[in-house]
Amino acid sequence: MEEGTEWKPKTKIGQMVQNGNIRTIEEISEMGKPIKEVEIVETLLPNLQDKVLEIISVQRMTKNNRKQKFRVTVVVGDMAGHVGIGVGKNVEVKPAIEAGIRNAKMNIIPVELGCGSWECSCGTRHTLPLTSKAKCGSSQIILKPAPRGVGIVANKTAKSVLELAGLKDVWTFSRGRTRDVYNMAIATVKGLKSVSEIKNADLLRTSASPNKQAQ
Repeated sequence: MEEGTEWKPKTKIGQMVQNGNIRTIEEISEMGKPIKEVEIVETLLPNLQDKVLEIISVQRMTKNNRKQKFRVTVVVGDMAGHVGIGVGKNVEVKPAIEAGIRNAKMNIIPVELGCGSWECSCGTRHTLPLTSKAKCGSSQIILKPAPRGVGIVANKTAKSVLELAGLKDVWTFSRGRTRDVYNMAIATVKGLKSVSEIKNADLLRTSASPNKQAQ
């Protein structure tokens, strides 16, 4: 959102955020609604940081000549449980980066943090609560909880994503085309998202069990 301009929401989610009815990204995630306005994220998460993962030149042939653009892969996160991956394209690098940042904000997801390592029982939110694995294309990654002090053991792309998500200690194992920056970044985010989905499913089962016992 540009300085000096007033945001006028165009979606119901945007209106609820502006009116204060929605205060967190987690609430939007639980509703299962997509984020279609970047101002929603900028309002709820004003302290997002961004990092460019890759800038490559892409070309396509037309009837007249060959057209060239820059494709930029960007990750954004608040280092406190939220992360997103985005891609931007433009004939110039700077506009491509700006487009990538906006796209990444629209793809922001909440990340479940915890202490799931059997070697550590500190109870703080420094790693993952459980193990997950994911893939995108030919890139695969396994994310495992690690004890405090280990750090993020991962390749450069996955480490950037995990750091901005707020993780401090994680074991990772990757295979396939690990040098494919985009696919590896997406696979890492998918792994983080699956942790939250599994955790939420467990909470739902736990909350439902007392009712069954009462019956």
